[in-house]
Amino acid sequence: MAKTQILIWVFLLFSKSVLSQPTEFTYEGFKDNNQYLSLNGNAEIEKDGILRLTNDTSRILGHAFYSQPVKFKNSSDGSVFSFSTCFAFAIQSVVPKLGGHGFAFTISPNKNLSSALPSQYLGLLNSSDNGNFSNHIFAVEFDTIQDFEFGDINDNHMGIDMNSLVSNSSVSAAYYAENSTLVDLYMKSGQTILAWIEYDSFSQLLNVTISPSSSKPRSPILSYKVDLSPILYNRMYVGFSASTGLLASSHYIFGWSFNMSGEAKSLDLSSLPSLPGPPKKNTVLIIGVFVSSLVLIISICAIAFYTIRKIRNADVIEDWEKQQKGFRDKELIGFGGFGKVYKGTLPNSNSHVAVKRISHESTQGLREFISEISSIGRLRHRNLVQLLGWCRRRGKPTTCSDVFAFGALLLEVVCGRRPLEAKALPEELILVDWVWDKWKEGAILQVVDPRLNGEFDEFEAIIVLKLGLICSNNTPQMRPTMRQVVRYLDGEISLPEVMAPLEACDKNKSGDGGNEFEDFVHSYSSSFE
Repeated sequence: MAKTQILIWVFLLFSKSVLSQPTEFTYEGFKDNNQYLSLNGNAEIEKDGILRLTNDTSRILGHAFYSQPVKFKNSSDGSVFSFSTCFAFAIQSVVPKLGGHGFAFTISPNKNLSSALPSQYLGLLNSSDNGNFSNHIFAVEFDTIQDFEFGDINDNHMGIDMNSLVSNSSVSAAYYAENSTLVDLYMKSGQTILAWIEYDSFSQLLNVTISPSSSKPRSPILSYKVDLSPILYNRMYVGFSASTGLLASSHYIFGWSFNMSGEAKSLDLSSLPSLPGPPKKNTVLIIGVFVSSLVLIISICAIAFYTIRKIRNADVIEDWEKQQKGFRDKELIGFGGFGKVYKGTLPNSNSHVAVKRISHESTQGLREFISEISSIGRLRHRNLVQLLGWCRRRGKPTTCSDVFAFGALLLEVVCGRRPLEAKALPEELILVDWVWDKWKEGAILQVVDPRLNGEFDEFEAIIVLKLGLICSNNTPQMRPTMRQVVRYLDGEISLPEVMAPLEACDKNKSGDGGNEFEDFVHSYSSSFE
């Protein structure tokens, strides 16, 4: 009997000794300490020993609590013991500069919090029990969303919460530097931050301090006088709760120390696991890929430009050209003064045609060419092939061509005839030649339209005829501009001497005729209709 009583007393003394021992632990990473933590929700311990409360998923929550309850109250008087904790955390947002709510250091009567909601409730409470005194929850929140429902001061704050998400006291995240300067800290930047939470039961003062380095600032950023006795039970669970909303953030805990009666052990950031940095950029590879892509794009653009330009500039193969089958010798039927003649058949009408291909080596000039098409084109005889049309694919109209055509128009108006007259005398066939001959003879007024019966201003007629010859100059550079033409007609400036307009066309008997031929054809095309 005596032996049994002794054993009972020894057991009671041992139990009292164990229960009175302070709770203290330190985790510098959680790789080998996961058996001491109770995780639920989306919380997990990664391979590198980092505690990840939430991931990049929207509207989730995660909890991580010390697996055993901690005695917070003195059994004799019910007062709360002093306690302190230190932990390192980081918040990485999926969308830069936009947070995904936050997390909280939590003291809770249970470690499941099964009825809690994510988003603005931080995985602590829900819409029905928020603010209830029966919650018995104490938390220090680190929030990156400004929720107006709970009166948040901004989207980068810390707050002291008791039974409610409406903070009893809150402050923007910042710390005091060594020179007592207040420095802001942006929690959603992904930077590792150390936090200290200390409660002094004697003064009933709660202090919260944060810092981007391992050195603890001298002054806390948040102090609040509170008696936690009505809030906390005798035994409570300590840990962390986090949640995400529409936007997601990953909430990380790298290390954690806690002491129930005394100062928690400070953590050294250099000895804690850290998030992997962004992959190193291979500068040479990046430059190589960029240059290669640039060269490829330029090459594609150049090929596309060349192809489009080639298509636009390509000759349109007309029906009569197709029927000549590439002007093969097999289709050759003869030779003319201007070149070879080929046979063919137009597909639409099945009409047999003869196509004369003008040769640049032709010994005949522009005058003979125009004479032929203007005379033969109007003849109708059973032994003559009717002229159906002609073309010359070379050159483009320019402003100089327009001036040349304007000169032809002036001569047409004064002379009252077309630039080419098939029924006229040979010396009067080409209007500009005829006017030039009369100018040289001093009989320029003989070219004036006879239908005027001599009733015209001779001076004005001479001015217009002279200007028409100047505009018909065979050298484009010698022709006036339209601005000068207007000034000539207004009498502001005197007309220069007239130069022979078709000298170069006469020289075309032994060559191509160049730009003068083009201007001549563009100007007189209506005469061939």
